[in-house]
Amino acid sequence: MYFTHLFVSLHPIMANMEKTNAQFEQAVAECRALFEKKLHDYKASWRILRPTALTDQLFIKAKRIRSLEIKQESLVGEGIRPEFIALINYGIVGLIQLNKGFADTVDIDNAEAMRLYDQYAHEALELMKRKNHDYDEAWRGMRVSSYTDLILTKIERIKEIENLGGETLVSEGIDANYMDIINYAVFGVIKLSE
Repeated sequence: MYFTHLFVSLHPIMANMEKTNAQFEQAVAECRALFEKKLHDYKASWRILRPTALTDQLFIKAKRIRSLEIKQESLVGEGIRPEFIALINYGIVGLIQLNKGFADTVDIDNAEAMRLYDQYAHEALELMKRKNHDYDEAWRGMRVSSYTDLILTKIERIKEIENLGGETLVSEGIDANYMDIINYAVFGVIKLSE
């Protein structure tokens, strides 16, 4: 009897987790499609970005989201959702750059860039699944503005780790912060799509 009750009470949570997984994949597919189109237009021009420039790019995207949330008005006509999409794509670029280092020229073709994109998007999905299991869909009860503030906090942490030359005492590395930025931004895309 106890196990039947436990299963019945867990069933809605499991159904929500499956919904989250599908929504996550749909959001990343949208981001991937945009990334692929930009690769066509610009190739992997982001390969020249040094870590600090990439961090600053993430910063201006997140700062703009916060500004729009506070002011409730955009003078250039682009809303918050496209900025969350940009954070996802730049977060994945950040993971690629951490792995490969920066370059002086575009040194990978579009097919390799997409392969790397898919690899890190998949890793972000798997991390989200593990965390979502442990936190029981807590992200659904959060406000979108909280995702923004948490992303800005992660960016500040990255800046400090960069300033310390990567020499931290107890902190997660830059890669873990990029993953969290990606996942919070995906949650933002999902919430703004509902």
